[in-house]
Amino acid sequence: MNTMVSVYRTPTVVPANPFNPRDDAEVLRKAMKGFGTDEKAIINVLARRTNAQRLQIAVEFKTMYGKDLIKDLKNELSGNFENLIVAMMTPLPEYYAKELHDAMSGIGTDEDVLIELLCTMSNQEIRTIRQAYEAMYHRPLESDIKGDTSGTFKRLMVSLCNACRDESMAVNPEAAKRDAQALLRAGELRLGTDESTFNMVLCQRNYAQLQLVFQEYHNITGHDIEKAIKNEFSGDCEQGFLAVIRSIKNQPQFFARMLNKSMKGLGTNDRQLIRLVVTRCEVDMVEIKREYQAMFGESLADAIKGDCSGDYKKCLLALIGESHK
Repeated sequence: MNTMVSVYRTPTVVPANPFNPRDDAEVLRKAMKGFGTDEKAIINVLARRTNAQRLQIAVEFKTMYGKDLIKDLKNELSGNFENLIVAMMTPLPEYYAKELHDAMSGIGTDEDVLIELLCTMSNQEIRTIRQAYEAMYHRPLESDIKGDTSGTFKRLMVSLCNACRDESMAVNPEAAKRDAQALLRAGELRLGTDESTFNMVLCQRNYAQLQLVFQEYHNITGHDIEKAIKNEFSGDCEQGFLAVIRSIKNQPQFFARMLNKSMKGLGTNDRQLIRLVVTRCEVDMVEIKREYQAMFGESLADAIKGDCSGDYKKCLLALIGESHK
């Protein structure tokens, strides 16, 4: 059982140093001027800069040419490559807010997006996204979640959106035993399930403490808490609780699983693939790639090569730190 909270995080996109946003703006202008577009030059600049640096380039571009860089890029590019570049050029809190909004607007809800974001973020990240959401859509994120989800899943998402998890590293073995027993009594030892106990423990305790709770649960029952979740819950709330648990046990492995899900089966969920690559390449993509290889027996790069093509593929590969020749 993996009981270590991994603190080592290695990004594949790090700040370019030296960095000259004016030079980069010039290169991009040249790449889009005249007949045809130099996609390779665009990838070489943007896939090797952080989100913050790309935003600085956009400011310089406007200052130098009086034009909006994102608009120019959208005019020159198309399809998934365009979507990927626009995602890379959007400030992260706004990007997350838009993904959440689009997941809930229209018919049906893309619960994967809510699960992927709210189950893995720190309090501070969730608060920042909530602010961006309200600024962009003039309504609280929580009220949209409430209007678009139901039952146990709704309560889980609202708890997480509240962003009040204990984030200390303090651990209390006795309390972990009590929590493990409370979870057992709320689930496997009763007819029906007391969802509120699962919700309370999984949304309030700090990550290190929850590792202990999961260990204790295993000690008492002889099986993993994931098995209990699968037995007691179904559908979105099962996926939500599993996501919280898996992301606490091993976050890079959780994201490797999500990446695989975005590409397996018929057709690719390009929106999910873009979101995962763009947001994790500055955090822990090196660890995610390692977990991907271990879990699925092929490299993430090979999976992308098998599923994507053209400049879209080249840009994704550059973001995950792989050659795209």
